[in-house]
This record gives sequence, structure tokens and C-alpha cells, in this order.
Amino acid sequence: MKNIGLRIFMIYCLFSGTLSAQKQPKIVVGIVVDQMCYDYLYRYQHHFTDGGFNRFLKKGLNCRNTLYNYVPTFTGPGHASIYTGTTPSNHGIVANEWYQRSSKSYVNCVSDKSVQTVGSSSLEGQASPHNLRTYTVTDQLKLASPKSKVISVSIKDRSSILPGGHLSDGSYWYDYSSGKFITSTYFKKELPKWLQTFNESKNADRYLKTWDLLYPKSSYQAVDESPYETILSGKTAATFPYEFKEMAKVSNNANQLFTISPFANELLTDLAIEAMSREQLGADGITDMLCISYSTPDIAGHAFGPYSLEMEDMYARLDRQIERLLSHLESMYGKDGFVVFLTADHAVVPVPQMLVDRKMPGGYLFLNERMVNLKKEVSVRFGADLIEAEENQNIYLNQSRIDSLNLHKQELADFIAERVRTWPEVKLVITQSALLSGTESLDEWGQMIQKGFDLERSGEVIFMLHPGYLTKSIDEPKAHTGTSHGSAFNYDTHVPLLWYGANIPAKNTFRPIQIVDVAPTLIHLMNLQRTGAMTGTPILELLDK
Repeated sequence: MKNIGLRIFMIYCLFSGTLSAQKQPKIVVGIVVDQMCYDYLYRYQHHFTDGGFNRFLKKGLNCRNTLYNYVPTFTGPGHASIYTGTTPSNHGIVANEWYQRSSKSYVNCVSDKSVQTVGSSSLEGQASPHNLRTYTVTDQLKLASPKSKVISVSIKDRSSILPGGHLSDGSYWYDYSSGKFITSTYFKKELPKWLQTFNESKNADRYLKTWDLLYPKSSYQAVDESPYETILSGKTAATFPYEFKEMAKVSNNANQLFTISPFANELLTDLAIEAMSREQLGADGITDMLCISYSTPDIAGHAFGPYSLEMEDMYARLDRQIERLLSHLESMYGKDGFVVFLTADHAVVPVPQMLVDRKMPGGYLFLNERMVNLKKEVSVRFGADLIEAEENQNIYLNQSRIDSLNLHKQELADFIAERVRTWPEVKLVITQSALLSGTESLDEWGQMIQKGFDLERSGEVIFMLHPGYLTKSIDEPKAHTGTSHGSAFNYDTHVPLLWYGANIPAKNTFRPIQIVDVAPTLIHLMNLQRTGAMTGTPILELLDK
């Protein structure tokens, strides 16, 4: 009997040890920094504390060769791809907005007129994930474990809605009219009491203050003023300090100015920490997920560019918010109770005018004039204006007019492609039929366009610019300041991917990893089924221990 009892005890220890080793984290936290270049981790590292970005770099897994494998590299597609584990060709979020042929209008990727704002009288809550054609890892968690909670927060609506997915327990975003956080009736009938209380005490009006440098000016690499920065309303130069309250008196847009300030990151961190506590995330032994997307680096990055003093200070300050968040996770859940990843939805091109002035490849394509001339060429050749719209370097054709004139759409598309190829700023032009015919005839750039293509939402002709170029509407002084993103090139596609927490090894991996590999890795961390359209593969360096 003693031997039998001993054997049972040994078997119990064996299996309990196995189960313990496979124990799921109490909470999984996803951090997306909007418009973060990979090299910011190192270019700004001298400003970082040990507890923020450096905690990831020294104690976590650093996937140093992580790339987006499709175009366009925008906020909506980026967030959708991170959390679905697939590309826009499958999840359908082909841009932040696209041209809708049925309504002959432009639609935002999360716009939904069938729902109403909750938490404000504005229209900024008319949004939902209804355009997302597959489901997210957060949805999969809710399907497998209905008691698990998913909370998603951001300044931008799309950066909150797409990560949280269709089954989110609470997706909250910033309302520009009130300076508070809202949601839509897709998710809730009313804001939870804790968020109502939070909004009253912690909002744009309470957090907006003067933005000056965090450190002595001599410790920064960038200069305070350059001709490549956008001058904000209420200022006469792009220089520190930014007296936001005084600027708001001139421009009457305090809530708008708030989102370009680093204090919006502070408010969002406070909201995330409050949500963990009030929603009791990770408190019941069932894995929950918290999604946080810091939008302000993108809002400021468009205005100032990646080599500005403003962005250098922005990341010095964001590091403090990452430190606060990680410290709270460790104190609330213990070092083995959570897993957190940090990545970006895209990076950014240097200001093209700066490239031009330094005699580097780059420049602008001023699109309004080119499209006017292109439409004239089409009219001369085919007897009618057959171009319906252009958006995101997609050209949409007027199918009903093509049919009424008994024309062949492919002949028209080929003609347009031939004319666009003559534009010196254009690297590649590809037609819808070429994208649908398969990958054998496509080079690497064409394959990236193909992965971002959707038959209903993309154009019949798509063009790509040479590296360093941006499209602008017209040639005017302000067109030569600030910057953007969206291309297939490394300055837009190479982003950080950092992991930290329970059983995460402290190491670097340099092998190629695609952004669509994040969600498949999360699937195995939480022992879930792969989501419907997932095409990525798990990161084995994180899972093989």
C-alpha cells in the first residue's frame, strides 16, 4: 500500500509539474506604438531608464529583424495585421480609408453609421470592427474562454477597435470634442462607472500643460528648429517650449493640440492602469488581454519628422510611461504572471525635402495636376473620363460608364498603367488582373502589393513610388514640411518587436520575422486555436524553452 501511495504521489508531482510549466499568464498585454522606427530603440537609448524600453532590451526577447510583408503600411492595416496574424488581402483593412464603389464615397476603416456614440454627444463614436473580415486573437480568446476579458484603449478609434476585435469587453478611444474617452453602442449601452469617474478627473483639460524638454538641451542629438517641421497653430516657429494653453487661445483647438503632446501618452497609460484594476484583469486565474496603442508618436511624427528634437523628447518621455506600465504589471501580477509585447503599426520616411536638400534620393509627386492630365489622356483615348477616384495610390475606374460604352476594362487599365509608368517618381505600376493572376509574374514589390490587395476595396490600377518619395496634393510651402508613411520600403516596414514576462528568454534574434507572426505566437502562449484567416507562423525562439 505504501508503494502504491508513493507511486500515485510521484505521478501527481510529475503531472502537476508539467501543468505548472504550461501555466498560462494571468494577463497578456499588447503595446503598439504608432509610427515607431526600429532604430529609435538605439538612437534614443541614452535617454531611457532601466525600467522602460531597456527592460525589454536587457531582459526580454528582441526580434531585431521584424518587417511588414505588405503595403500599404498604415495604422488601420497595421493594427489589424498584428492581431489577426494575416495581411489586408485576408482581413480586408486595406487602408485607414478607401473608396467605396457602391456608395461612390470614401469610408473610414472603422466607420459605422449604424451605431451611436456612448459617452459623448459627438459623432466620433460611430465606429465598430464591422469592416474587419476575419477575427483577431482577442476574439479567439473570447470564443475559447467567454469569462476571459478583453479591454482595448487608444487615442485613435481604429487603434482601439481593431485590436479589441468583435468580442471586446470594452474598446475605448479619445473624443476630440470633449477630451474624454468614449465607445460605441456596438460594444456597450453606457460607459462603465469607473470610466465615467476617470473621465471627470483625468481628461485632456486636466492634463494639457506646457511641453518643454525633459533633459538639458545639450544631451539631445537633434536641433530645436529646422525648415522641415510643421509649425503648429498658435506658434510662429517649431521650437520649445510648447505653451499649449496659450496656443489653444489663439487656435481654439485645445483637445486637438492635446493629442500631439506627450501628455496624451501619460493619460493613456493612466487609463490602461485604471482598466487593469477596475476590470479586475487577471484576477480570477483566467487569462485576460489588454491592448494599448500609443497614437501620439504618429500624430507628432507626421508634423515634425523622425529626426526632430520633438520626436527625440517624445520617446524619452514615452519611455517613462512604458516603465510605469511594466512596473505596475510586475507589482500587480508578479514577474511570472504576465506576458507583454511591444511593436509598431508602421515606421516613417524621413522628410523628403530633407533628403532632397542633402542630395539623397527622394522628393514629391504632386498628384492633383498629374491626375487632371491623366484623365485628359483617358478622355482623348476612350472618349470619356473613366477614372472615378484615386486614393492611397489606387486608381478606381468607373465600371458603369465603361460598360455603357462597351469598352474593355483591362484595355483601359493597361493604358492607365502605361501612362503612370512614365511619371519619373513612380517605381512600379500593377493592374488588378496581374494581382489576381498569381504570384509567379510578380517581383517582391508586386507581391507586397498583392498581400495588401482586396478586390472590392482596392483600385484597378495601383502604383508605387521610388524610395524617399511621398505624394502630396499640390506644390505649396507646407507640402515640404512634415512626413508620412505607407510604402513597402524598410523605413516604413522595419519595426521593433519586443517581448517580456513569464518564461520569455533574454536574447536577440536576427532572423526575419513578419508582423503577422505576432498573433500566431500569442495563440500558442494561450493554447488557443489559430484564427480563421491566420497566415503567420509562431516565433519559436519565444516558445522553445
